[in-house]
Amino acid sequence: MTDKYRKKKIYKAKDWTEFSAESSWRMFKIMAEFVEGFEKMDKIGPCVSIYGSARTQPDNPYYQLTTEVASKLVQEGFGIITGGGPGIMEAGNKGAHQMSGKSVGLNIELPFEKYANPYVDQDKLINFNYFFVRKVMLVKYAQAFIFMPGGFGTLDELFESLTLIQTHKIERVPVVFIGRKYWEGLLNWIREVVLDMEGNISKEDLDLFFITDEPEEAVAHITNFYATQHLRPNF
Repeated sequence: MTDKYRKKKIYKAKDWTEFSAESSWRMFKIMAEFVEGFEKMDKIGPCVSIYGSARTQPDNPYYQLTTEVASKLVQEGFGIITGGGPGIMEAGNKGAHQMSGKSVGLNIELPFEKYANPYVDQDKLINFNYFFVRKVMLVKYAQAFIFMPGGFGTLDELFESLTLIQTHKIERVPVVFIGRKYWEGLLNWIREVVLDMEGNISKEDLDLFFITDEPEEAVAHITNFYATQHLRPNF
């Protein structure tokens, strides 16, 4: 089978013009999601984004830690932003809800996130079709990022956030890892291999994040940062 025949076979159901037309309409759908997200999030005020696994169950200690840290952040005047789903996201919204704080859910239908959790404020629930639009909202309106234990999605958001700060594409904001046992293996690899062995980051990049097991320390790290910094959107 020739390459030319393979290409024809791939596109036999639709010609290139039809693909181009679909892309044009998709652009308007993407723009509409950005507009809705910006309009709603602009009104909410200072928030902290909490990331972590959708699979974490309510009896898991990390679920309980997330609820506690979210509650303490609300007491300091921050709202809580999560992906709106179950697990760690639910725990974050629950902590905000229990303290009558702003509880934002940026929901998307995924295998482990089919519905928004019940602790999201209904006027602060935004549904997305496009993952990358949702990720922009999680970053733009957060004055800090808290990373609880999670899987590939959490790691994706973690390294994207660090990269945006490292490259000055967003403002410098606190990045907090909660759960030493979970995160220290990864952080040791970053220090020993990525930095020392390969030189793929700078020593100063290790200062971009803070690790703790204690909700009080996580909250103090964020509030101490803003003792000398202005609260504002990241870009």
